Amino acid sequence: MREDDARLMTGNEACAEAALVAGMRFFAGYPITPSSEIAECLARRLPQEGGTFIQMEDELASMAAIIGASLTGVKSMTATSGPGFSLMQENIGYASMAEVPCVIVNVQRGGPSTGLPTLPSQSDVMQARWGTHGDHPVIVVAPSTVRETYDWTIKAFNFAERFRVPVVVLLDEIVAHVNEKIIVPTRGEFEVIDRDRTTQDPKDYLPYALTDSDIPPFADFGSGYRYNVTGLSHDETGFPANDPKKVDLLHRRLNRKIERYRNEIVHYKTELLEDADIVVVAYGSTARSAYRAVRNARALGLKVGIFKMFVLWPFPYQELDKLARRVEKFIVPEMNLGQIAHEVTCAAKHEVAQVNRIDGGLITPDEILEAIKNVSV
Repeated sequence: MREDDARLMTGNEACAEAALVAGMRFFAGYPITPSSEIAECLARRLPQEGGTFIQMEDELASMAAIIGASLTGVKSMTATSGPGFSLMQENIGYASMAEVPCVIVNVQRGGPSTGLPTLPSQSDVMQARWGTHGDHPVIVVAPSTVRETYDWTIKAFNFAERFRVPVVVLLDEIVAHVNEKIIVPTRGEFEVIDRDRTTQDPKDYLPYALTDSDIPPFADFGSGYRYNVTGLSHDETGFPANDPKKVDLLHRRLNRKIERYRNEIVHYKTELLEDADIVVVAYGSTARSAYRAVRNARALGLKVGIFKMFVLWPFPYQELDKLARRVEKFIVPEMNLGQIAHEVTCAAKHEVAQVNRIDGGLITPDEILEAIKNVSV
């Protein structure tokens, strides 16, 4: 512990500061509660770091701007909440198809529509995975504390650069606005990854070449390389293609480049599962209540543990399936009507008890504890 490096920060502030440490030098966004502090912080901090901040006219344009900046080789990010995230979906699909690295922060609030602008929710989980149409690759991370927000914002940029995909940082209003003391890590305490850039002669460069890694090397616009970028299905040259074999190769590679590396991407934490009869699967701010509930349940002699997810997509199907071979009782608390509970049911192949709130209130430890008592009978 280095007390000189201790700071009191909110999740939104931690997200902004971590993005700068990760090398982000372009931000385009539009203010929207409860994510606005990210933009406010970066409007001040980015110029100090030699970067560029632009307030766009709306969220659709914000997503387009960070795609353009990333194509020039600059690490780029935007931040929004539910209604803005909905507007970004078409361009998120474009970034997926064109393999443009970028980070989208979605600070969830109650919905649908304008919903509950100042209150928390976890109702964008499925939208983060399937919001844009078609079969597409995506990585979604979900921190539950301010320090985790700092760490996982950096990791989100690393994932984006490593795999050439848009990565979603899925916060919620509680994590975004809670003030917590954190020890800010030094630069040597974490890895910062940059995209793999081509060393080929420009005349020989194929922007979407099939490689052993499934991840084609990048060429920055403005560095002597000229190539076509499109949201249409395309061949290795980047120009549109309707040949079924080429289309099939493209789409399978786009999805395979995430699935084949899932062991590098999927992260979770388990506690007290060695003798557990019951598993609480939690993520985001609800995991905070889940930890307290599990400790209280253990004090009552109930054998319960926790499976906390840091990465929601790719989903840890294999890990939960393995766990379900010795534990049959699962509880999923979440501020929606059961979006992750559905996936846990598919993975565990057991009935899953749910603890749900959609009224803008945080799920409390007592609510989760009551569910633990009910399933332990």
